[in-house]
Amino acid sequence: MKYYLIAGEASGDLHGANLIKELRLRDPEAVIRCWGGDLMQAAGAEVVKHYRDLAFMGFTEVIMNLGTIVANLSSCKKDITQFKPDVVILIDYPGFNLRIAKHVHQLGIQVFYYISPQIWAWKESRIRTIKKYVDKMFVILPFEKPFYEKHQYPVDFVGHPLLDAFANYTPEKLETGTMPIIALLPGSRKQEISTMLPVMLEAGSEFPEYKLIVAGAPSQPARFYQELLLNYPQVELVFGKTYDILRSSKAAMVTSGTATLEAALLGIPEVVCYKGGYISYRIARALLKIRFISLVNLIMDKEIVRELIQHEFNTDLLVKEVRLLLSGIKRSALKEQYDELRLKLGGSGASAKTAALMIDYLKASKINTKHVD
Repeated sequence: MKYYLIAGEASGDLHGANLIKELRLRDPEAVIRCWGGDLMQAAGAEVVKHYRDLAFMGFTEVIMNLGTIVANLSSCKKDITQFKPDVVILIDYPGFNLRIAKHVHQLGIQVFYYISPQIWAWKESRIRTIKKYVDKMFVILPFEKPFYEKHQYPVDFVGHPLLDAFANYTPEKLETGTMPIIALLPGSRKQEISTMLPVMLEAGSEFPEYKLIVAGAPSQPARFYQELLLNYPQVELVFGKTYDILRSSKAAMVTSGTATLEAALLGIPEVVCYKGGYISYRIARALLKIRFISLVNLIMDKEIVRELIQHEFNTDLLVKEVRLLLSGIKRSALKEQYDELRLKLGGSGASAKTAALMIDYLKASKINTKHVD
């Protein structure tokens, strides 16, 4: 069968790659085309457009890049029409993907959605678009299934694919000397890195007895980071070893996103950080329906990791929180909460389960189509 996947950021590339591997195991004749990244390409898909050209963060940033976004939508629709896949698999990235879903549905092609848009947080009205244009939804967070059931839309809960990523992860020792490590994960997009990393570096300089390591995003060039690190020659920049960096660290400063869950699953004490443009932040605060921004706290439905958002994301508070993380009391309390978090995520095998369900649904659809004919 022919598959077309669309992922718009680094986490989507990771989860898309693991899904592609499982699809190919079950369908050796699979032809896979995608919008994604290096990991999806390595898994055997032909990449049409890299996610580094798609990621725009915040309301004002989207407006500023509207021309590019419209051009990308047009290009994607045209490519899908020409490729004629059996199914289009959308991975998160809702602003773009829900527009694609409508076009694909009108072409009579199956639409599967893997990793639900966070409509439980804001834009709940998107449920109407999903019910109308998405044939099957595969959710990865335990509270999403009852959320969709409330809207009379059945979904499959498959567990979180990060557990698969860890199952395939082989730890490597970092050659960083004898100093203990504090990890800095400033995000994957240029805009957020430029905002988050300088504050993290300033806070980190208050811990001279620790080595600071920045986990570089694969979508960004080294020179971009090097400009931000000019005044911090002692700080190390490492690409492609985020899990090893986290695993080796005593604490982590992490920009809100998938990385907050990665740190928790590796058992690393963390402080979650986020700061956006003023206008984007004010709009988001007015629309958001949730108490927390980190996946860790959302899944647990309580604050187990501290979130420093907007004006609270400053050097003084960040230093204070990191000091707490390095203390024995805080570390012990977090370990217990992290163990409970792992249980809630439903165990490993999300990618395999999703691939099997998708292929079963596609085969059943083809049989039903033949019967109709």
